[in-house]
Amino acid sequence: MSEHEIMPRKASDGDIENDHEHEGFCEEGSPAGQPGCVIKQLPERLLVSAARTASRVNPANAPVFGRMMAAAEGVDILEPMQLAVLTAKYWGPSPRTLTVSFMESAPSNLQQRILSHMNAWNRCGSISFRLVSQGGQVRITRAQSGYWSYLGTDILHIPANRPTMCLQGFSMSTPESEYKRVVRHETGHTLGFPHEHMRKALIARIDPRKAYQWFLATYGWDKATEIGRAHV
Repeated sequence: MSEHEIMPRKASDGDIENDHEHEGFCEEGSPAGQPGCVIKQLPERLLVSAARTASRVNPANAPVFGRMMAAAEGVDILEPMQLAVLTAKYWGPSPRTLTVSFMESAPSNLQQRILSHMNAWNRCGSISFRLVSQGGQVRITRAQSGYWSYLGTDILHIPANRPTMCLQGFSMSTPESEYKRVVRHETGHTLGFPHEHMRKALIARIDPRKAYQWFLATYGWDKATEIGRAHV
């Protein structure tokens, strides 16, 4: 089954509007004067359908409830939106090739250089990337601001005329160290990997009761809401 066959519906321009309201910023590790990393978030209205897509592509993406859920008193059944934010976005262990295209004109040697760094992930995984002239599943822009990518299978919900990854200003004169730092990092997000501070091993160290009290006082979140947001 191809990625397009599991799409619940074709994404449209109206699906992704005012993306910057849904960004999650990560400035750690960025050299002075360089953009930080952003994992783009889908609009809230697409989260449930995107979670269904992720679970169809890779059943292991479905939520597995651990310590935070076990400690949640009175939370027996979660709503679809709460389940959606608990869903991972990995592509799964089966070999898969994702097509890559560029939104703007780019020299062939630049395209190949970026692709080679994206395919560095293939050394330790089952996903590879292949260039196409247009309409790739991964669509790269260099004209927008920042370094960012949508997370894993979420790219299947981005309209075909919108980018799924941004590598602001990348050119053949960009240092090799930046290719390794930025291109490989953003590709990791396209593969479904969140940022390091979201690892389950770190989340498991949170004292649930103290966390509930803090988020309730600070943001007004109830327990079910916090459980979901603590895992994304």
